[in-house]
Amino acid sequence: MKKVSLIGLALVFLSSAVVLAQAKPASETVPSLYKRLGGYDAIAAVTDDFIARMADDKQLNRFLVGLSESSKGRLRQLVVDQICQATGGPCIYIGRDTKTTHKGLGITGSDWDLSVKHLVAALDKFKVPGKEKEDFLAIVSSLKPDIVEKP
Repeated sequence: MKKVSLIGLALVFLSSAVVLAQAKPASETVPSLYKRLGGYDAIAAVTDDFIARMADDKQLNRFLVGLSESSKGRLRQLVVDQICQATGGPCIYIGRDTKTTHKGLGITGSDWDLSVKHLVAALDKFKVPGKEKEDFLAIVSSLKPDIVEKP
């Protein structure tokens, strides 16, 4: 019985070693969306442009009115960190979950559509390639049910 167990264990070990040997090195795998977007600085630049567009928009700026400069800076950092983490980057998002953060703001479907339009404009300004833009917008779109309160 012990011999059978040892043989079984050896076979499991050997098959694991074969699988690991066949695995592609990290350099041959597809880069994360974070890397394909250009990393932290590129994400920060798009975020800065996006928030500025929202602040300049008469329909959307109500979500930023009354924030101190410090609060605006914190908001910006949380958005950058959330995007960085969601796209496979090294950041750790420490903010609240999306639903809690947006609860009670009365965000409408029209607000959502307009904010996505501004986000796309920011991505286009920085010439984010089509595939990366599509992948990023898919992540953003998955958040819609937690953000929009009024269709």
